[in-house]
Amino acid sequence: MTDANKPVYRITDLNETERPRERLSAIGPQALSDAELLAILLRVGVQGQNAVELGHQLLIEFHGLAGLHRASIEELTNKHGIGAAKAAQIKAAIELGRRLSLEAPDERATINNPGDAAALVQYEMSALEQEQLRVLLLDTRNHVLDSVDVYKGSVNMSQIRVGEVFKAAIRRNATAVIIVHNHPSGDPTPSPDDVAVTRALVEAGKLLDIDVLDHIIIGLNGHISMKERGLGFS
Repeated sequence: MTDANKPVYRITDLNETERPRERLSAIGPQALSDAELLAILLRVGVQGQNAVELGHQLLIEFHGLAGLHRASIEELTNKHGIGAAKAAQIKAAIELGRRLSLEAPDERATINNPGDAAALVQYEMSALEQEQLRVLLLDTRNHVLDSVDVYKGSVNMSQIRVGEVFKAAIRRNATAVIIVHNHPSGDPTPSPDDVAVTRALVEAGKLLDIDVLDHIIIGLNGHISMKERGLGFS
């Protein structure tokens, strides 16, 4: 077999200008595609596919980076060409990204709009397999004091205890809160229960002198602000 017809399985088999690591060094990681970044972790492909092509296939099969985030180690290792080591590298890289997203609020700790609040939790909460309700605690200047997990499971009036939602806010002397929960279906459209919960929390906040600034629902590829929709806020 001639070099021209030799199958390309390794990154080193690619032309130097096409190699992801060299491209990353030359033009920066932000310029690389998701498949190229995955290829740097994978290092080698499989028969008939180089590492970039294998990365692209993984993105298709798992429906993007969010799907890889949700996937288990077992699901990854079941894919041809992804052994235990590669699966661990992918999950480790994603976990580093998740931890960085949690540290990021220190750099943008002021909430100016619903998008700011959603950005703090979108990466992590969009991948959760069950509903989770969190409370962002804010001071008088809308600086984020903390993010507190309150409930896991169905977010409805039969499950929510108002005191639990505001407990951390009272302890931290927060003057305002933003309620955030996710829809595992991926569709952030508010349900009647979401509206009822919002209305109850807004009224309770008035009694406690703690402003409920918003209730944000996180979906797979976006979010919805209940305040902007006028749902549960009078």
